[in-house]
Amino acid sequence: MEFKKSPDGGWGWVIVLVSFFTQFLCYGSPLAVGVLYIEWLDTFGEGKGKTAWVGSLASGVGLLASPVCSFCVSSFGARPVTIFSGFMVAGGLMLSSFAPNIYFLFLSYGIVVGLGCGLLYTATVTITCQYFDSHRGLALGLISTGSSVGLFIYAALQRLLIEFYGLDGCLLIVGALALNILACGSLMRPLQSSDCPLPEKTALESVPDRYSIYSEKEKDLEENTNILGKSHGAEETCKGTLASGGRKQESLLHKNPTTVAHAKEAETYKKKVAEQTYFCKQLAKRKWQVYKNYCGETVALFKNKVFSALFIAIFLFDIGGFPPSLLMEDVARSSNVKEEELIMPLISIIGIMTAVGKLLLGILADFKWINTLYLYVATLIVMGLALCAIPFAESYVTLAILSGILGFLTGNWSIFPYVTTKTVGIEKLAHAYGILMFFAGLGNSLGPPIVGWFYDWTQTYDTAFYFSGCCVLLGGFVLLLAALPSWDTCNKLLPRPAPATFLYKVPSNV
Repeated sequence: MEFKKSPDGGWGWVIVLVSFFTQFLCYGSPLAVGVLYIEWLDTFGEGKGKTAWVGSLASGVGLLASPVCSFCVSSFGARPVTIFSGFMVAGGLMLSSFAPNIYFLFLSYGIVVGLGCGLLYTATVTITCQYFDSHRGLALGLISTGSSVGLFIYAALQRLLIEFYGLDGCLLIVGALALNILACGSLMRPLQSSDCPLPEKTALESVPDRYSIYSEKEKDLEENTNILGKSHGAEETCKGTLASGGRKQESLLHKNPTTVAHAKEAETYKKKVAEQTYFCKQLAKRKWQVYKNYCGETVALFKNKVFSALFIAIFLFDIGGFPPSLLMEDVARSSNVKEEELIMPLISIIGIMTAVGKLLLGILADFKWINTLYLYVATLIVMGLALCAIPFAESYVTLAILSGILGFLTGNWSIFPYVTTKTVGIEKLAHAYGILMFFAGLGNSLGPPIVGWFYDWTQTYDTAFYFSGCCVLLGGFVLLLAALPSWDTCNKLLPRPAPATFLYKVPSNV
């Protein structure tokens, strides 16, 4: 489908606004799940590693299903997917209030809510990239701050709701708030397809195509009719008798007009079944061609070394960078920080600084003199160093500073779609982004449980955060080594098949 040129404004700013609130409403609770994490530890009495699976699934499942989410958005559009996913997120949150054990939360909160968030994230990013071109970095930065503002507000809101209504009442109220996603989805007007017709082929070029299609259709229809004809032996005998021109049979047919009617009905039935058989065969061929093209495009993407390095970097980044937003409150409790010293929840600090980071990094991405890939690599390296410094923090002030740094650097999510677009092109964005988000979801799902298991094993978070920091640093250096030699070649789109111009010269010469 051909789309009109990105308007870079107009209704696009409405898309930015509703996408902001969509991410605010769907990601507010899953990103601020650290507040619920402490309550679930006390309620169900399970280990930190097992309990951390709930929050990690909520953030990881949607990303793991990113290829499916991208396919849904490409097939049905952002508006229907957003409305459907709003029901999923709200229903999963409300269902979690009735959880009898931790395993029920794996399904209701981890899978249902997580899958809904993944669909919503893909829908908002895709439709925003369609509406913006020159200001795409700013637009992506604005919508991605929705999840960060949601983290900041929901961290305090959920703690307040738990004090007044308990854990069950908190989840019910948060689920009811998520129903506002339906109103946001209704405003996601799809970008209209282009009114300009595609260039038509010349007469000499179109003749072979029409002839081949006609010949194939006639051949298939004739083949299907013959197959059906073999199953009607009695009818073929009747047709043979009629063709011989026997007067006796002809007189019988004149005497029995119903026989002629039945023969015509049988012939019509055969033709209809033949046409349906041909349609099913062509549909199967078309679906097979779609799957074949998808696999071919995937292989072509991984031939781009920067794209291959991106999926390694995002995987390691999410293994090491996601656990602080889930476990920072428990880290403070394990560091013997008193509750009266907690002026502001550490998760809220991460949330507000993430919003600032997404906005500022998104604005920086629009400057022509800034290499966005190197900017992304810099955020990974600094974040890895900050994670390694967490074990040395022994006071609330130090943890708050590190939380602010980690939150700001986590804002590199706003420039990641920008880097992906520059690497593979806007035409391949949905496909490539779905693959990358799959690996990001895998890292999100494994990171917090690994950190929790490190704590259960050593009874301290020191080793866990050294491991997290090394993972993020490794991902940053791998991406840097892949990008250093030739960033200019990586900026170009993936190689497309060259147009066979010699085919057009022959008709012109004739």
